[in-house]
Amino acid sequence: QVSGGEDEIQQLQKALLDYLDENTETDASLVFSRKFYIAQWFRDTTMETEKAIKSQKDEDSSEGTHHAKDVETTGQIMHRAESRKKFLRSIIKTAPSQFSTLKMNSDTVDYEDACLIVRYLASMRPFAQSFDIYLTQ
Repeated sequence: QVSGGEDEIQQLQKALLDYLDENTETDASLVFSRKFYIAQWFRDTTMETEKAIKSQKDEDSSEGTHHAKDVETTGQIMHRAESRKKFLRSIIKTAPSQFSTLKMNSDTVDYEDACLIVRYLASMRPFAQSFDIYLTQ
């Protein structure tokens, strides 16, 4: 369960990274997995920001007018992206053994929950969201 107020995806990322950190002693490959996820999420956030800026510029050039509502939504996307990047940078700077102090709550994530989190986060990726389109084509 995810509490309100904070970005849901960020909370799930925290839970997954916490699970990976807790189990690095039993499986050394989880260190690589943890670094891979951090890098992939940072890349995704950067791509999302670039797409928002590009779509804003395309809308402005096609309409010829500037809508405050569109600027606000792009500003919100930029703010959310910057907060996610800040979170990921703080995780990168934190040593894996120190990451356990950043737990989102006292409950630990087990293997099944970690698999569910990975599937949910993977379903949020652009390829997974457009898979039906690929199949119909």
